[in-house]
Formats: sequence, structure tokens, C-alpha cells
Amino acid sequence: MVEISTIVCKDVDEARTELIRLRGEIIRLTAKGGLKIEAAGTHPFPLWEMQKITPIELYFGVQKDMQIVADQLLIFGIHIHIGIEDREFIIDAMNAVRNILPLVLCLSSSSPFWMGCNTGFKSYRCIVFRHFPRTGIPRIFRSWREYTDLLSMLEETKCIPDTSKVWWDVRSHWKYPTLEIRICDVCTKIDEVICIAAILQTAIFKFCKIRQENLTGRIYPAPLIEENKWRAARYGLEGNIVNFGKLVEVPAKNIISRLIEDLIKEAGEELGSTNRIKYANRILEEGSSADRQLATFEKTKNLKAVVDQLIDETAEGIDCK
Repeated sequence: MVEISTIVCKDVDEARTELIRLRGEIIRLTAKGGLKIEAAGTHPFPLWEMQKITPIELYFGVQKDMQIVADQLLIFGIHIHIGIEDREFIIDAMNAVRNILPLVLCLSSSSPFWMGCNTGFKSYRCIVFRHFPRTGIPRIFRSWREYTDLLSMLEETKCIPDTSKVWWDVRSHWKYPTLEIRICDVCTKIDEVICIAAILQTAIFKFCKIRQENLTGRIYPAPLIEENKWRAARYGLEGNIVNFGKLVEVPAKNIISRLIEDLIKEAGEELGSTNRIKYANRILEEGSSADRQLATFEKTKNLKAVVDQLIDETAEGIDCK
């Protein structure tokens, strides 16, 4: 596994340029050793028992604490940071953004295979990560003080050595003034992750405008959102998401389409991210990475063909010379 991080970017277009640069450097570097890279939530067929852990204290510490659960963590996620300096708004944004996390998971799903098996899930990475403590959709917090009091209690009782060991799907980052969204699988195509980053940034921008007007939207308890997360992990774009306001199931594609239209109308133009958000329509039409992987496997019955496809899509739009 190679983990990369962008610089702080002023907008999603700069983030796209940065990701193209970073992926290009990794592709060229690994090619010197006769290797190729792929971006996905899981690799289709390696065995976790055969993997070596990078020999640094951080990873050995996690392995010591988590034992076999850490050994099995052959999964790959992408973390999107939205810069927010107002601590109280970080909490408001964290509460509000939870509602759409299952939707962005549908768009990012890229882990249908695990240890050579078709899991039946679009994001099996989510299932593997559930074994870790302090994961999943966080509960509602009423203030920054309530949030930090909980983290302080966990530290004082030695449940965690520090707050970096809280691995919720969205959290206030323990070091940076950012809201960190962690639910997504690694996106295979760069334009997929940029689309999701644009959706999240625009949604949080919209929450900010609503807050400034002294208005609030509906905030649902974590167990309800977890139900939609399960549906997203299992069925992806082909499943139904529950509209808890109306108590009805809605096709995931329909509710994502409405979200796209709403975000473009409300804030896309102000942020200059309209075209990046519109890329979600292409994902809805062509399928997520998980859908494309499954289609290739259905056609070829060969997981190596799936890997070849992932390699090609990972390098899409990048000068690899």
C-alpha cells in the first residue's frame, strides 16, 4: 500500500491537479521496479495472512492493540478534509453531513472482491472496518464541548492513547482545523474522488448558509443512518435508500440525482465546482468502480482482468511517461 496526501488546496480543481501529480509520480516510480498501481477499496485477491506490516511504531502499536483485527485490515479508504475554523460549526456540519454519507459511499464503492471471493457487497471494505472499535456513523453532538468531553474521557480512562484513535466515518480532525470525511472507498478514477469532494464541500457550504440564516435541517439518529450505510455497502447504486422523513424507500440513483441538482442550484456556482459535481451523473450512468469490476468479472470470469482494468482506470488522464 502507498498512502499519499495532497497539499492544502483552495478548491477542487487544485485538488485534482495535485492528485494527478501525485498519482503520476507513484506510477512512474513503481514502474522502475516493474510494478503497477491500482486504486480501489480492496485488491481483488491477495490474502491478508501473507502481508507484512510497515515496520514503524504507529502500525506496530495498532497491531499490538487490535491483534488479528489489525492484521486483516487489507483495505483502502480515502479521507477528504474540509477546512473549517469555527469549532461549533464543525460540530453542526458533522451532524448534518452524516445524512448524505451513505450516498457518497454508493458513488465511491470499489471493493466488491475480498481474498479472491465475490463478496456480494459493493463496499466490503466497510464490513472489514466494522471490526475496529470507535468506527461507523458518530452520534449527534450538541456542542464542541460535548464532543471534546467525550474524547477527553476516553483518553483519561485509557480507552485510547490519543484522539487519533477515534475512527468514525466523519470526525473533527484531531490535529488540523478540518472536518474529515472517512467513509469512502479509495476511488479508482481521479474524477470520481474529485466529484465526491465537490459534493461534500458544497453540501457543507450549504449547511453554513442555512446556519447563518438561523435555520436547521433534519438530523437523524446514528442507528437510522447506519441502516442506509448498510444498504449502500451491500447494494451500492443498485439499492434503495430510506427517506426517513417520509418513511419510504427510494432508489439510491434517484436520491443522488436530486442531491446533485440541489447542490448545483444552491452552491455549485459560487464554489466553481458545478462541472465536478455533475460528474456524478456519469457515475450513475456507468456505475461505480465496484459495478465496473463486477461487470468485467462477469464477462471474463478472471480476477486478473479486473486488476488490469483497475490499473488502466487508475492511470486515466495521467501522463505516465
